[in-house]
Amino acid sequence: MAEITQLIHQYLRHNKKFPLVFCPGCGHGIVLGSLVRSVHALNLNKDDVVIVAGIGCSGRIAAYVDFNTVHTTHGRALTVATGIKMANPKLTVIAVMGDGDAFSIGGNHLIHAARRNIGVTALVLNNFIYGMTGGQCSSTTPEGAYSHTSPMGQLESAFDIVELTKAAGAAGVSRGTVYHVKELDALVADALSRPGFNLVEALTPCFTQYGRGNGFKSAVEMFRWLKDSCLPIERFEKLEDRTGKIPLGSFVRRDIAGLETRYAAMCEGVRRKKGGAA
Repeated sequence: MAEITQLIHQYLRHNKKFPLVFCPGCGHGIVLGSLVRSVHALNLNKDDVVIVAGIGCSGRIAAYVDFNTVHTTHGRALTVATGIKMANPKLTVIAVMGDGDAFSIGGNHLIHAARRNIGVTALVLNNFIYGMTGGQCSSTTPEGAYSHTSPMGQLESAFDIVELTKAAGAAGVSRGTVYHVKELDALVADALSRPGFNLVEALTPCFTQYGRGNGFKSAVEMFRWLKDSCLPIERFEKLEDRTGKIPLGSFVRRDIAGLETRYAAMCEGVRRKKGGAA
């Protein structure tokens, strides 16, 4: 209990009203806890940590943490995060986004951030829907699922965040859930400690906008679904029938220098050729 109190006072802003703004049963507060615990475990100086958030429920995380924070426009968190990292590579830059923010309106930015391997950690809170902005379907809403913009069922197939980010060239790609908290903590800490572009997808329930319209009787039932449907990649790969199952864990771990490092090396090379001239 004493350690929890220490983390609260050390890493959360004291002038914010608690409890959190998130709906009962939302997993976003758990992701906030994973983020704080990961920063603490790595002994990062919080003055060297930057949280860049977009619009949506996930964006409220930036309001609670006592780091350097920027609240950007919808879908543009990674563009701002890229600029910050290139301007000051020593900073630990984390872009916190929802599935719509990162892969719908912001999808093009994410693909190119992964392709460039810019040294930013992307923390994507995937609840399969636009939560705060009205309950519309997003690019990760499962086919057949109901939302305010797909009342007869979603006709489009959904993005697989892990597979898309892998294909785009990210140095690190992983997936966890807010039910498997210790594993999520480890994935976030690993992403923060590695070079290049690292993405962590966190599956998190949205009972208010998604669960109620898709057959879940309670938020607790959604957590049970995460428990029953999600399993470590090692177990997933041994299954003959993978229907309805979601693999968890680390899918890509490559030690590749980030764009900011390669850019700094190029600039240093140019300065040396010019005899040290600026």
